[in-house]
This record gives sequence, structure tokens and C-alpha cells, in this order.
Amino acid sequence: MHGSFACLAKPVLHGYFRSSCSWRVRIAFALKGIEYDQVPVNLIKDGGQQLTDQYKALNPMQQVPAVEIDGITLSQSLAVIQYVEETRPGPKLLPTDPKKRAQVRMICDLIVSGIQPLQNLYVIQKIGAEKVQWAQHFIDRGFQALEPILKETAGAYCVGDEISMADICLVPQVYNAERFKVDVGQYPTIKRLNQALLEIEAFKVSHPCCQPDTPADLRA
Repeated sequence: MHGSFACLAKPVLHGYFRSSCSWRVRIAFALKGIEYDQVPVNLIKDGGQQLTDQYKALNPMQQVPAVEIDGITLSQSLAVIQYVEETRPGPKLLPTDPKKRAQVRMICDLIVSGIQPLQNLYVIQKIGAEKVQWAQHFIDRGFQALEPILKETAGAYCVGDEISMADICLVPQVYNAERFKVDVGQYPTIKRLNQALLEIEAFKVSHPCCQPDTPADLRA
């Protein structure tokens, strides 16, 4: 199955350097060793380049990422990650054990459904002056649930000792928490896992500080 994809064109990731959903895809591609091209979509400039008709044709939700891969376009980060998991070789991003696999999906869903959408750019822009307090509230609420779950499931990483899709979701969410001045020290398991993951090359090369569209003042 994997071999049939080897001669296809490189995937194209339409994303934004600081988008946590785009970062998830970059991490997965890095872990899998997938070469890809990036087309930056600036969510701020020109009122938001994701709102153009041209981009809407790629992703009707007018969000990032959108990924052109193997002749199709996918527009939800977990759909992209699961697609490359099912079609590409490399490290497994979902455990083979059904219980661990369910735990990975539970953690992913908690983050991608229960935390991130409530503090993403579109929502924050609607909130106005209270946006920081709003974001802090919902990130703290989510982390208060996530911390005891990870205490039970974690080994070296979120679920046991192998990197999984849960880790791919965790790191960008912690980055968002820090941006909104959430005290991550309240959540020792989350903090420990995040620090360990940020030492791994796939998480480093995909980091928002070193993308083609990272502004000069945010580069590291």
C-alpha cells in the first residue's frame, strides 16, 4: 500500500506558522519523514487571506490547514494525520493496542474539540476586549481535565512510551496556553511531557519559530 504513493507529487500544506492545527500536520509530516511544500496563508494580513474566494475553494471553512495530497484536498488536521498514518511508512502515530489507541483518540478529541476551537483566532476576534481572559478560562478548564487523564496514561509521552497523535495535539496547545499567559506549572504532567517532546527533532523543525512565514521578530 505504502509503495504506491512514492512517486506522487509532494504534498502541499496551506497553513500559518502559528496555527496549532497547521503545526500538528507539520509535526506528523516530520515524524513520518514526508517532504512537502508550504504555501503560507496569513490569517491577519489583508483582513485574513483565508477569507479569499481562492482559499475558500480549497477549504470551505476558511481555516488552516488545507493539504493537497495524492490528488485530494483535506482540511482537518486529524484527517490529514490519520490519512498519512494509513498511507505512509514510518513511526506509527496510533498504537496497535485498542485500549491505548482509544486513549490517544480521547486525548486528541479533548484538545481539538474541547479546548482549541474556543480560543482560536476567529472566536477570539469575536470576543473583543476580554479575549485573553476568555482564552485563559477555556484553556485552564481543558487542562484541569487533561492533567489527571495524562497522569493515568502517560509514560515518557502522552500514552505510554511511544510518540502518538496525542503528543502531536498536546505541544501546539501548550504553546497556545503560554501565548495566553496560562500558568502551565499548575499542570506538572502536561509541563513534563511538553518539555520532553520539544527536545525531539520533529517538534523542533515544525515549531512556529522557524517556518517560512515566521516574522523576523519571532524567529529563533
